[in-house]
Amino acid sequence: MGRMNPSHPEPDSRADLISYLDFHVEAGVDAALDEAPHDRFGEAEATPQREPAPRRAAAPAPARDEAPGDDRFRRELPSREAPPKEPPRTYGNAASAKPNEAADDARARAAQMQSLDELEALLRGFEGCGLRFTAKNLVFADGNPGARVMFVGEAPGADEDRIGKPFMGRSGQLLDRMMAAIGLDRTRAYITNVVPWRPPGNRNPTPQEISICRPFIERQIELANPELLVCLGAPATQTLTGTKDGILKARGRFYPYTLRDGREIRALATLHPAYLLRQPVQKRLAWRDFRMLKAALDAGR
Repeated sequence: MGRMNPSHPEPDSRADLISYLDFHVEAGVDAALDEAPHDRFGEAEATPQREPAPRRAAAPAPARDEAPGDDRFRRELPSREAPPKEPPRTYGNAASAKPNEAADDARARAAQMQSLDELEALLRGFEGCGLRFTAKNLVFADGNPGARVMFVGEAPGADEDRIGKPFMGRSGQLLDRMMAAIGLDRTRAYITNVVPWRPPGNRNPTPQEISICRPFIERQIELANPELLVCLGAPATQTLTGTKDGILKARGRFYPYTLRDGREIRALATLHPAYLLRQPVQKRLAWRDFRMLKAALDAGR
């Protein structure tokens, strides 16, 4: 699709080469066409211009006294049939279905999974969400699945997509510091996202993509069975709690989250670390929320 710039210097080390390749992947390069770069503009200038082919003489018009059914008249008429349409592009059996059908298929499959390992294996083979085919890796979860608290974000970013684990970039480093401030780390927390594949260009997942992936995160919560949920950001909060409020209004509150068996756990809404990196002044609000989380964990001991 794209190619390296011939004027770009050679990478000096393996780390430089990996960074160089990552830059081109982010820019949209998805295929290597040759081992050496080519100056296509120079090649075009060096290529001799061919003289245009002589125009074919127009076929003589049929005589007016020929009947419309005459064979010679039919052969000279251009075909009026429309060219055949190409089949629609699909990403597998389920991906070709409508979003509601793909969501129903995801719900039926997720309900059959009896462990987190089975659920992860199901997601690795699931073809109902087109994001699977644009992402590098499935980003299932990180941390301790037996922890008392489960953090749920929106979707993976570039770092998470490359590594295959959630919250690995700058926002993940901030989340680690926020957890450490209340005595938590990744051995005492379980971390995941509503959508397990990175949307292209780090765009927000569409409502259809969230609808298809929602049965998987709901089953993941059931199987992990935490005491408390922490919804990081508006998409996770709205998906899991049903509220329509923006995150600045929803944050700092516990919402009831009901499992399929009727049990209820509490879900705390708070700000996403990526938002805090853009708006550092709001860290004071997130600190209040994490103090609420610590108090809830201490009270449950």
